[in-house]
Amino acid sequence: MPKIKTNRGAAKRFKRTGTGKIKAKRAFARHILTKKSTNRKRGLRKAKFIEKTDSQGIKKLIPYI
Repeated sequence: MPKIKTNRGAAKRFKRTGTGKIKAKRAFARHILTKKSTNRKRGLRKAKFIEKTDSQGIKKLIPYI
């Protein structure tokens, strides 16, 4: 059987933790930062964990990571 190819776009955006959860960077932190409050921008620095329902599809895209 052939191996499954890893989706390279997904591999750059998501990481898997030791417990198997999917971790990703938060959106809305790239530009137009002047109107966003300091507290909001500080929260955007933290990584987020993907919900279980969404992570099932992402795990198919990155099977070996």
